[in-house]
Amino acid sequence: MKKLLLCMILSFSVISFAFAQGKVITGKVTSASGPIPGVSVFVKGSPANGTQSDATGAFKLTVSDDAKTLVFSFIGFKTKEVPITGQSVNVSLDEENNTLSDVVVVGYGTQNRRDVTGSIAKVTAADLKDKPLTTIESALQGKAPGVFINSSSGKLGQALQIRVRGISSISASNQPLFVIDGTPVITDALGTYTEPDNPLAAINPDDIESMEVLKDAAAAAIYGARASNGVVLITTKKGKEGKTNVDFGYYAGFSDPTKKNQFLNAAQYKQLMEESFKNSNYDGGNYSNSSELWEDYTGTTDWDGNVDADWANAAFRRGHTQQYNLNINGGDAKTKFMLSGNYNDNKGIIIGNRYVRTGGRLSLDHTVSNLLTVGGNINISKVDNYRVSNDNAFSNPLQLNALPPIQSIYDASGELNSSTVYYNGLIDLANGSNLSTTYRTFATAFASLKITPNLVFRSEYGFDLNSLEEELYLGSKTQDGGGTSGYGSDYNAKSINFNTNNTLTYTKVFNEKHSLNVLGGFTFQEAQLRYGTVTGTGFPSDKFTKIASAATISAGSSFESKYSFVSYLARVNYKYADKYLVSASIRTDGSSRFGSNQRYGTFPAASIGWIASEEDFLKSSIWLSNLKLRASYGLTGNAEIGNFASRTLYGGVNYAGTAGTLPNQLGDPNLTWENTSNFNIGLDFGILADRINGTVEVYKKKTTDLLLSVPIPATNGFSSIVQNIGDLENKGLELSLNTKNFVGEFKWSTSFNISFNRNKILRLAGQPIYPGGRYIGRIAEGEPYGYFYGKAYAGVDTNNGNALYYLDDSRTTTTTVYSSAKDQKIGDPNPNFYGGFGNRFSYKNFDLDIQTQFVSGNDIYNAAGGFQSANGDYFDNQTIDQMNYWTTSNRITSIPQPRFGASNGTRPSSRYIQDGSYLRVKSVIFGYNVPKSFITKYKLQNLRVYASAQNLFTITGYNGYDPEVNTTFAGSVQLGHDFYTPPQARTITFGVNVGF
Repeated sequence: MKKLLLCMILSFSVISFAFAQGKVITGKVTSASGPIPGVSVFVKGSPANGTQSDATGAFKLTVSDDAKTLVFSFIGFKTKEVPITGQSVNVSLDEENNTLSDVVVVGYGTQNRRDVTGSIAKVTAADLKDKPLTTIESALQGKAPGVFINSSSGKLGQALQIRVRGISSISASNQPLFVIDGTPVITDALGTYTEPDNPLAAINPDDIESMEVLKDAAAAAIYGARASNGVVLITTKKGKEGKTNVDFGYYAGFSDPTKKNQFLNAAQYKQLMEESFKNSNYDGGNYSNSSELWEDYTGTTDWDGNVDADWANAAFRRGHTQQYNLNINGGDAKTKFMLSGNYNDNKGIIIGNRYVRTGGRLSLDHTVSNLLTVGGNINISKVDNYRVSNDNAFSNPLQLNALPPIQSIYDASGELNSSTVYYNGLIDLANGSNLSTTYRTFATAFASLKITPNLVFRSEYGFDLNSLEEELYLGSKTQDGGGTSGYGSDYNAKSINFNTNNTLTYTKVFNEKHSLNVLGGFTFQEAQLRYGTVTGTGFPSDKFTKIASAATISAGSSFESKYSFVSYLARVNYKYADKYLVSASIRTDGSSRFGSNQRYGTFPAASIGWIASEEDFLKSSIWLSNLKLRASYGLTGNAEIGNFASRTLYGGVNYAGTAGTLPNQLGDPNLTWENTSNFNIGLDFGILADRINGTVEVYKKKTTDLLLSVPIPATNGFSSIVQNIGDLENKGLELSLNTKNFVGEFKWSTSFNISFNRNKILRLAGQPIYPGGRYIGRIAEGEPYGYFYGKAYAGVDTNNGNALYYLDDSRTTTTTVYSSAKDQKIGDPNPNFYGGFGNRFSYKNFDLDIQTQFVSGNDIYNAAGGFQSANGDYFDNQTIDQMNYWTTSNRITSIPQPRFGASNGTRPSSRYIQDGSYLRVKSVIFGYNVPKSFITKYKLQNLRVYASAQNLFTITGYNGYDPEVNTTFAGSVQLGHDFYTPPQARTITFGVNVGF
């Protein structure tokens, strides 16, 4: 017994001595992008003696005294060996130079690209570099498969149309949800006077680290009722460990329209109008010639050829742009910071249009202890946008095209001509102002607490304040202000958005083969909008433009709106043997926007992945470096249905001087979000060590419970009610391919992506939805969204010059009677496919980057054609092609005989529909990095000079200004419409980047 007791004591002594001889090593693993979770950390030569970094990148490992080196290994990063010199080891890993190194931002976290089972497109800071971008979203154009972006107009500061895998709604928003550093942000336009403004334009593109687009349910369903249109995650730049670096960038340049249309000169115009007058016997012969007609209307025409005014060119000018960027960043192992400032001044190609942005940003991260990390950032900006009128207004500069060249721009006294046949919009620009000023403050803060080595709690808070002030003044010489001694209007809007995210993340590796990541959380968002407007007339002079100077306050109103979301979410990611992947998520959203009977919605998603290249039968392949199959299915929603759509609303009313209330909206307590089911299959591949890599994806989205206005019996005082009735679907194919053609001193890499999407309306309540006014897109069951519907133009009768139309959709019989022709399908504004390709070359210190985008198969309806390409039907000046009109000696033509006021072929029809396909060289950047050997003597870290061109040239058959168009005046339903819409700008800049 004594011997046994002695042996036990000796055994425990040996064990205790062995433990006493060990030591505990702690540290943190990071990369240039931040902490890296899941890194394998082990003693060299003893893989069993190891651990894994947690969600904050921290690790803790007990090693023996004779351990000399730690090995850090993680997929996508270069393995690193670090000598053990103390009890703290902090290491920064470098990314491998291949696609698998890509760490992507996902909802409420990050994930290695290799482990992703959803569909995510990524754009990095390198894609924004050296480009004169006014808005950050434009960086996605042609770069992200499945993301269709239409700049719509060349007006500065205007919202872009962004569609992720097609259109998912008819009456609700189709814009994706934007999330900046974890906080959903306000993207709704606040402006009212002209075109929708773009709140995202207040963000400096130089502050962006990356943008991830979540396209399928596996990636986006974690955002639940706001994810049907996709989610764009924007990550801003943060401070980096190391000495303080100062980077300064500046560029300046000029811009011109991508195209200027050719209009008739005075001699051509006179010829066409005299022919038109002669053929129409206008007004029963009361005028002996067209000049008499003109004099009767205006009294300012010149038929002697002394005046040849170039009204079309008067709308344009050479634009100028410049931007300054300053970035200061640095820090140590505990505290990292970044401070940036920017100033952008962009004078647009349209007269009167200017955009000025000033902003600053501070980011700070601090490691309080091995358990607690805190941080945050704040961005403050001011934007002054000098705006021009909407496309439909006579004061829109491009409507100067309508004015005839035989009327001078200025009258005999040198003043702007106010006696033109149509309003001279230059008078508004000279005697009025339209300025919108936006102040935006965006701030986030977070705290991350490591409860156990595998469990981390993170709390985030976000605040987004957007304040808009619009001042419009039209002087006493203008059309709207002339009869009232001036007209002024002030509009103030303020949106406030508060958001908090609170999550628990558990990360664990079991038996070296099972990897588990579990996320659970709670979020809350509250947003409110307030606005007020007041208008006045009767100003003492045009030097007094404030409302306080108005003799009469003619109108005023105010409005307040508010909504909130409360959400619960969970996600599980599981990986086995580094080759089998399973992911599932669920989110429950409750919102004040939904009806009282449908307050909460639940949105699940699931996905699987198989990294086949890790299987033994493929792992030894010398040419296949990556092959991953993945599939997903899930549900998302669209809650952008308005804040009070489900409520019965009452408003104030004045009756005989007595105040009262009146119901103005009939509510539906069952009103709820629009639902989208999303199925996706993807293939990721890499060949020859990923020198050739890419993805192929197919998807199908079906949206149900579309919000539509449903007719009801008028006996209850209302003619319609908004209900969830209607279905549509999108299905498509996406392909992306990246190659490294040459490596070494001379490098050449290419990128290519192409997307095909088909949409169809499956169900509507009742009859098709028809457009109003001059627009021709309709929505009907069995058709693509916004299909053009109207009269089919059949050309010109060679015998008499009459315009012909097809009687019906058989297109065998024609008629000259417009009303007799049957309406039919005449065009599709949806593209057959779209995408982009790029080439990047570098040799020594020189580099050249060329990015091209393309769109094919979409039709454009040029609604302005009925005025400016109308074979002399009106007073409007005409495009040059109208000189090829029908005569007895020119019978084979598509342009009818000119007849003033006769509407000979000028009414809405397929005559004004054209193929909108185009190929555009979106950007060309040529740069030179000055050698280190030269700049070090000036104490510089880097020095780069470059030249950049945006929208360098375009190949298209569309004869309007620009095929990348959709007039916002037509509304969201009307796709592919052009109505005096300004073209994009071709911008050339020269810049320098300096690092100190």
